[in-house]
Parts: sequence; structure tokens; C-alpha cells
Amino acid sequence: LILSTPGVLAVVTVFSMIPGGLLSDIRDTQGLEGQQLARGSTVLHHRQKRGWIWKQLFVQEEDPTSQIIGQVKSDSDRGTFTIKYRLSGEGAGDVFKIDENSGEIWTLKKLDREKKAFYVLQAHAINTRTEEPVEPQSEFIIKVQDINDNAPQFLNEPYVSSIPEMSPVGTTVAQVTATDADDPMFGNNAKLIYSILQGEPYFSVQPKTGIIVTSWADMNREAREEYLVVVQVKDMLGLSGGYSSSTTVTVTLTDVNDNAPTFQQHVYTFALPENAAVGTTVGRIMAEDGDIGSNAKMTYRLEDDLIESSTFIIETDPVTQEGVILLGMPLDYESKRRYMMVAEASNNHPDTRFLPLDEFSDRTTLKIFVEDVDEPPVFFSAVYEWKIPENAAVGTVVGTVSARDTDTVKNPIRYSIDKKTDATNAFKIDPNNGTIAIAKALDRETADWHNMSVEAKETMQNHLSSSVVVFITVLDVNDNVPRLARDYQPYICEGTQLIHLLSAVDPDKAVEEHHFYYSMVPQERINPNFTIRDNQGYIYLKRQLIILLELYNGFIDFVVVLTQIIHCPQVN
Repeated sequence: LILSTPGVLAVVTVFSMIPGGLLSDIRDTQGLEGQQLARGSTVLHHRQKRGWIWKQLFVQEEDPTSQIIGQVKSDSDRGTFTIKYRLSGEGAGDVFKIDENSGEIWTLKKLDREKKAFYVLQAHAINTRTEEPVEPQSEFIIKVQDINDNAPQFLNEPYVSSIPEMSPVGTTVAQVTATDADDPMFGNNAKLIYSILQGEPYFSVQPKTGIIVTSWADMNREAREEYLVVVQVKDMLGLSGGYSSSTTVTVTLTDVNDNAPTFQQHVYTFALPENAAVGTTVGRIMAEDGDIGSNAKMTYRLEDDLIESSTFIIETDPVTQEGVILLGMPLDYESKRRYMMVAEASNNHPDTRFLPLDEFSDRTTLKIFVEDVDEPPVFFSAVYEWKIPENAAVGTVVGTVSARDTDTVKNPIRYSIDKKTDATNAFKIDPNNGTIAIAKALDRETADWHNMSVEAKETMQNHLSSSVVVFITVLDVNDNVPRLARDYQPYICEGTQLIHLLSAVDPDKAVEEHHFYYSMVPQERINPNFTIRDNQGYIYLKRQLIILLELYNGFIDFVVVLTQIIHCPQVN
């Protein structure tokens, strides 16, 4: 059987069929690979009796025209129409048909190689009279020939990558990959080339691998953070007439610490009232740093060599990275009206690959002005404590309180005692000079101390005032006579000597304890039957009488003791 194709196909392959399997076709012995090896052979193989002879059959994909792609014919066919041909196998009757008289093979529809690359069919030569096979059936392959009908497609989109800013030239950014459904073994249909459509001169792509690298030195994130690199892939090795596709690679520059903090002002000026509380925020300063994240973190400090810096402190706001200036000590406009100091901002994580270490900081000057506030008078002492004897005369000066107006205007001050704190009205104060004197007689035994509140008040402007506490202790003097502790009515038993034990009291304050001296009144007649022993107040008597007793404790007092003799039961 002879198979032929139009003249455009010059490659011929012969499959000889020998009954009994002594020589089978190439597909049977070597598979499809053997057929592909045999595809280029031009040697005709004949068997002595008869066989099939044909050229390799090809059909170009995507051709909608019905056409003859070849012919199968038995070598015993003499053109007498005694043999008819039939076709079976893949696509027989649907994709391909055979002219049963001539053995010509026709296509019925357009083919798509990417869906099916080849078809395996069987040729049959039948005797038209007996319907018996003239030749054993022979299997052959119709290969679908590729054309460049597919555009390359990128895989794994979208592409996103990042590299550190200031990366050297040649740093790998990303790799893009595309595939082409056309036959990679046939011509250049699936041979791809990559190129940059957008992104030069900062980036370039390796034509065969699709690896994108940097081609511009020292790209600065602070100038531009994001780049859109458009990569094109073309088949046919980039020759005209091929297909192409493109993809976008988003490249982000990550931050490195290549910027130092910089103050935008050489001098920062603030004002603060003198009565501001410690911890009050004076103001904020900011050193600009083009970096972000940890590379922009900084610490502020005040120069330690200036006295002014001890009055203020500075802290770093962790959110805004501002320097927050706080009042560290009380202010006094009358003592100091202006402060000047140097503030420094330094990066926490300097990177000496990009800048010298000493360039990762900057300085600025701070000027802080104290504003005057009308303040109340200030007493020279926080509390006043005085002592005065209780027998001091009315009008005696106890002490003087003194206050001053610390403001520059020096307002006059008037003094007064808060009547609510001096209920006894025992003291008075000179409103002009703050002298406190006794207003009425004192008695330690009635009130041994006094405390009062003295007010100092400005006579002009806002009439501000302040108060101070005054403590006055009344000292004791021996101004009270001793007294018997109670009224005594002693009695004695007949035949005893001890009458009674007397005790006395004195309202005055004793340094240690009171010591009393007891004696009979010398001016009166003293009965010899009575006496006081050991000066302890023991009285002895024998009969009823009236006794005048003298007690001495700085003062003399006369007491009358009535003593009565009674009859007591005898005691053994």
C-alpha cells in the first residue's frame, strides 16, 4: 500500500507489514518516539509480496479548509477499482475521511494542536468483490503541526517585591515566569524573551530568565518609595509577528537609617507663668527625620553643663517622636525671668554604613520666658510660735508676723486676726506692721495655749491675701495658793494619837511635783496636845478643839480643821 501526500511534504516513512508479526511497524517496535525518529527518513521499505507505503502525514492546526493531506494505497492496487479503502481510529469519519477508491485522506475541520497533537488511525484495504482484506490493517499517525497561535502567559500574578533602599546595582528584585502553550520543539513559537516596558533606568530584566535586578545606584526611599515595573514577554524570540504579554511588578523600597534628625528651627521660644506647677508642659520641639519606624526613633536631652537645664526636663513622645519639655522646678519671676539652654536629638539606632556616627544628632537652642503673675503676700515664716507668761500685762507685745509682696509692684500689706480662730479675743494685731499684743489678761489655768490665723492682704490691685498660723503658749507663774484637797471633818478614837492625814493641791504647774509645808499657825495659841509630824500633814490630838493650820507653798493659807473626839470600841 502506498501513501502519499501533497508535494509540499517531502518526508517519507514506510511501514511494512508482514503477516505473523515477523516485521511490525515502527509504532509497534519503538513506540511514538520511533515514529518521530523515522519521520525524517527518505528510505522506502518494501516487502517482496505486497505492503503499505506512505509518507508521514501532517496537518497544520487552525486551518478550516477541508483538504487532502495524503494518500494510502496498496502496492497491489492497479487502478482497476478492485480495492477499496477504509479508515478507523481516532477522528475517523469526524476529523478525517478517506476516499475509498483513491485512498486520499481529507480533513473535515480545523484542528488545535494544543488540544490534541496527533491522531492514531488504521488503514484498511478491502477486496471490493469478496470484502476480504487485501492487506493487513496498518496503523499510522497524523501529526498536527504547530503554528504560533498562543500568546505567552505570566504565572503567579500579581508580582510584589521589596528591597532595601540604597541597594547596590545588580541586586535581585524578583523573577517573573511566563509559559507558552505552543510547541516548544517546533520552531520559535514557544521560545520566550523578556524585556522592560516601564521601570528603566532603575531596573532591568535578564532576557532569558525573567530575573529583575536594580540598575540604578542609591535609590532613595525618601525621594520615591514605590516603583511599578512593567515586564513584557514575547515569543518567537522577540521577532516581529509574534505574540506578547505584559505584567506589572510592584517594587517597594524599605527604609534604612540613612537620614539624621534635623531641627527645622535654630531657636525655639516658649513662655510660662511663674505659678505653673511642676510637671507642666512648657512646649514641644521636633527634629525631622526622613526615615520611618525604628530608624526614626530618637532621644532628646538637655545639655548638662547649663544651670538652666536643671529647672526643666525633656522627654520623648513615643508616638510622635517629639521632644516634650516639662517644668522640673518651681519658677519665680522676681528671681529669674529667662532661661536659655541647648537641646539635642539623637537617633537610637545609627547605621554607620550610611553616615558617620556624629552626624546622627542635631542641636537647637531653647529660650523660655517666665511671665509675671500677681501673687499673694508671702510670710517670712511658715508658722509662728511664741511664749508669754500668764502674768504679762495687757498691751505686752507677744511677737510680730511679717509678710511681703514678692511682685515687682510691692503692694502695701495690712494684717488682721481671723476672729474665728481667736474666740477669746485675748490678742490684737497692728494692721500696719503685724505686731501682736495682749488684749486682755491671760490665765494659764484657764487656757494654757492659743492658736490663731493671721491674714496678710494686699491693699491694691487684686487684693490677694494669704494666711499663717500663730501658736502662743502661756507660761505658768506661781499665782495660786495651795488648798486642802477637800473639806476635812476628821475624828479620832479615844486613846489614839494619829488624827488624820491631810493633803493639799495647787492649780499652778509644777516643774516636777508639788511640795507642801505644813505647820501650826504661829499667830494662834497652839495646844501642846497637838502637833504635825514629819511635815506630812499628820495631826495628833487628845481632846476636842479647833486648830488653825498653816500651809506654805510660796503662799500662806489658813485652814480650820474641826476635830472631835469620839468613843471607839476597844481593840486588842
